[in-house]
Amino acid sequence: MHKILDEDGENSNYGVERMRIALEQRAIKRSFSTVKRAMARGNLLHEDRRSPDGLTKADKAAMKAQNIIRQDFTADAPLRKLLTDITQFPCRDGKLYVSPLLDCYNGEIISLVMDTNMKKELCIKTITEAYREFDIKSGVIIHSDSGSQYTSDAYKKTLGTLHAVQSMSGVGKCRDNSRMESWFATLKKEKIYQLDTTKLTVEEVKTIVWRYTFAYYNTKRVTTVNPGGLY
Repeated sequence: MHKILDEDGENSNYGVERMRIALEQRAIKRSFSTVKRAMARGNLLHEDRRSPDGLTKADKAAMKAQNIIRQDFTADAPLRKLLTDITQFPCRDGKLYVSPLLDCYNGEIISLVMDTNMKKELCIKTITEAYREFDIKSGVIIHSDSGSQYTSDAYKKTLGTLHAVQSMSGVGKCRDNSRMESWFATLKKEKIYQLDTTKLTVEEVKTIVWRYTFAYYNTKRVTTVNPGGLY
């Protein structure tokens, strides 16, 4: 489906039936319902802007994606399976929220966005900045927990526009995103817990987190993911 959409920019208007026909033209025969489910998983369904009966639409923000990775945090190539989440640190002048994007291939943090709120825009910016910096192909899996930021229509629409496939942890199942949680634990143990962030400003903690991530963790720290090597 992503290859079909990539063939021409106008193909982004394809609905379920046209996508089904396009697949059939490539000798891939699937039922309407199967194509619809697959497009929903990839956030490729178009919202019907017509409201002929004036009735309100169902709250799509409550729809949760399936857990596709199922605790398999390995990847055989870069930029094919990505993890994200949010953590927070108390500072002298408020709270700092940190939103990274981790590549399962080598554990590298490819995007890191920080702000004083944890609204959906923080999560969306984390994804769009990664796409700005890296050549991420269609069909990449982006996994998160089931927080409201990740079930929001705006976030799901962003992933659909980027041809990314959304995967989501079960409610209350932290192990479903344990590799991302492990990075947070490393950051806190090796840097944050050595400081009293309540005596530092948000901007000071931002600088500390940024330097640890990109000047040390990604470039110098020895990792067991790649024994004897560096990220």
